Amino acid sequence: MKFKLNLKEILGMFPHAASEGSLAVEHLTGIASLDEAIPGDLSFLGNLKYRQKVRSSRASLLLLPENFEGNPQKEQMFLRLKDPSNALSEICKLVESNFLSKTEPGVHPTAFLEDSAGIDEEVSIGAFTYVGRNARIGFGSQISSHCHIGDDVEIGRQCRIHPGVKILTRCQVGNEVVLNAGVVLGSEGYGFEQVEGSNLKIPHLGKVVIEDKVEIGANTCIDRARFDESRISSGTKIDNLVQIGHNVKIGKDCLIVAQVGIAGSVKMEDKVVVGGQAGFAGHLTVGRGARIAGQAGITKDVEAGAFLKGNPALPIQLSQRISILQRKLPELFNRFDQTQTKK
Repeated sequence: MKFKLNLKEILGMFPHAASEGSLAVEHLTGIASLDEAIPGDLSFLGNLKYRQKVRSSRASLLLLPENFEGNPQKEQMFLRLKDPSNALSEICKLVESNFLSKTEPGVHPTAFLEDSAGIDEEVSIGAFTYVGRNARIGFGSQISSHCHIGDDVEIGRQCRIHPGVKILTRCQVGNEVVLNAGVVLGSEGYGFEQVEGSNLKIPHLGKVVIEDKVEIGANTCIDRARFDESRISSGTKIDNLVQIGHNVKIGKDCLIVAQVGIAGSVKMEDKVVVGGQAGFAGHLTVGRGARIAGQAGITKDVEAGAFLKGNPALPIQLSQRISILQRKLPELFNRFDQTQTKK
């Protein structure tokens, strides 16, 4: 990524960091990985397994852990910090706020707002977006192009709604929420009853509630509840292509990685971490702080703090032991066959 950022401004963001070395340039012009960086770039060491790459990196400024051993090359500066990854995140926020295009407040001429819709000050509505009856959009929120904001929808302050998002009737979105492209909130829940050999649709009359500071990845779908609400609690971050069924309740500060599928009426408590492609059967409770490995199959309740892996999911130590034993099976069968032959 290329930009122009003042070196003194970066150093001023981290007054307690220890710097070593010097630069002849006043501005940095890019961010790159350790092995791809060129002079003028900023790079960082977030994972210690890559520390050997620091010595050969051509980056001008490197963000490093406080205990990193080594010295900068000529025309290179080390900045030692408690958390280089977090420092890079703060710098990226600065780059985003200063250099990326900003959306000006106002309604695009091609957008359509129903007369009863209400928008606060500093709101922007993009091209070809529809805002339904009695919908409310809070101060400073940005609604991109080709979005659908349904009847009676509530969107809080300083939200960012990316292109193609659909927020259906009566859904509620809190403050500082980010919905990436293609997100669908309030789609009809998947529920059918078998009646005389046919699948009879069960109407879903509820809604979806998204609390403050939630981020939802591209093309993720969250179904509305049958009667009450499906809820995503504050601070939770959800990746792309996640399916969340009707009546699901997800706690605070959870992390859910791509392609996870959560069936209806699952209750996930605070600070749960779910790896990619994990699947959850319906009507389960996942305890606080549980960790679910990628591709795990969860078919029963999960205790708080558990770490599960496999399908069906097992405690991580047991799952790994079984994997090791499985690899030894050919040898075991071969020995068994030899024993039978000798007899």
